[in-house]
Amino acid sequence: MNDTRAIEPSFTEDRLLAGRIRLMQPAVGYRVAIDPVFLAASVPAEPHQLVLDVGCGPGAAMLCLAARVPHCRVVGLEMQRDLVRLAGDNAILNGMVTRASVMIGDLLHPPPRLSPGAFDHVMANPPFNEPGRTMAPTTPGKAEATIEGDADLAAWVRFSLAMVRSKGTVTFIHRADRIDALLGQIAGRAGEVVVFPLWAGQGRAASRILVRARKQIAAPARLAAGLVLHEPDGRLTAAAEAVLREGRGLEL
Repeated sequence: MNDTRAIEPSFTEDRLLAGRIRLMQPAVGYRVAIDPVFLAASVPAEPHQLVLDVGCGPGAAMLCLAARVPHCRVVGLEMQRDLVRLAGDNAILNGMVTRASVMIGDLLHPPPRLSPGAFDHVMANPPFNEPGRTMAPTTPGKAEATIEGDADLAAWVRFSLAMVRSKGTVTFIHRADRIDALLGQIAGRAGEVVVFPLWAGQGRAASRILVRARKQIAAPARLAAGLVLHEPDGRLTAAAEAVLREGRGLEL
């Protein structure tokens, strides 16, 4: 008897920024949520500047940034070959091939054409979990996206700072409970550090933080007010809606 069950598609097409960005992504494994949208919103890029997205995945953050900042150029670096192809396809899907490109590479062994100090800004959404501290997902792609591999958090910070020009910015989104590890890696390497919490709700703890620093700048760190994501009834706040639906930038 023939099996008539529906076959799961390999990819789904989803929408970000209220439909302004169309995103093809794997149907199973790691899937884009709100983190790359907030990451893109926090980068102070200007038209005609060059931005590097480290570990770009299917390209969500780079495409959101390109949509918000006209004429900026974004380069994505990704080590998973299937995601490199997918991010390239997403750039085509959104008509951004002249401003968004992707190259395959490992930040521990970056491609030669990726020049240190060449970027005005660098953004990254590193794996949130340390190896051995959490149950590894059974889907390989999700495991690589969520658990540190050979490149630990220190390597992500070193590489990002190496790629950005003097006085340029590096911006990370990470788990709030790893703030000490992230700030510890930035200390002594960059200044003007801003920590911007994403509060789950009024009076509730932050689960995510945005951290931005500037290379070769000596200025004190500061804790920003941050942004509250949800109303008491679970709806997104107006400020969160402005970022996630309207594509507004964040003032850190």
